[in-house]
Amino acid sequence: MPRLGPSGFGMTPRRVLVWGLVLVALATATAVGVALVQRVRAPLARGGAPEPPRITQQIAVERLQAVAKLVASEMTLRDVVIYEQTRFAATKRALLVVTGRVSAGIDLEHGTGVEIDSVAKRIVFTLPPAQILGVDVLNLTTYDERAGLLNPFRPSDRDEIQRRVRTQLIEAARQSGILTHADESAGRMLQALFGRDGYTVEIRRPVVERRPAG
Repeated sequence: MPRLGPSGFGMTPRRVLVWGLVLVALATATAVGVALVQRVRAPLARGGAPEPPRITQQIAVERLQAVAKLVASEMTLRDVVIYEQTRFAATKRALLVVTGRVSAGIDLEHGTGVEIDSVAKRIVFTLPPAQILGVDVLNLTTYDERAGLLNPFRPSDRDEIQRRVRTQLIEAARQSGILTHADESAGRMLQALFGRDGYTVEIRRPVVERRPAG
């Protein structure tokens, strides 16, 4: 049976993790928020004084739609991948080092609720949990490869290695807390987007059981 694991070649896997917020989404959200706030503030009360900003359900939905897929966090990591498969008593092995980028965030088009209390100036958002949005393999280098005459490497092995590389990158990102980080980043973005109007923003999320990191 194929096996992928951190041992087998006497080499300890090494991961290099790099966190970063995707500022493009935040900048877009802020720009959209400013434009919509100006629309709300445009009507003038008697005497020429601007009306206090008021967020309606429609405005809140428009802002959320403008940043429908918020990429909140990215992680770049480097990991060791070991592939092993035995057939006809012959074992083939490959040791590879992969560098990849995993992005996670919240799809605000699905599972999002908005409750607005205009009197108390309070907005409650119900958000779906963060999820992995993308995996990019930046570099994949084979450092060792061994096969026998009765069990050579075939195209199906290469396909399986590619699948396992992506699976291992996702698992490594999950264990490093990328989903928690994405949840927190999305909450901060909504605070910045709606808090500028003097509203208190509360984030609620459904209870989701997640495997512990580490």
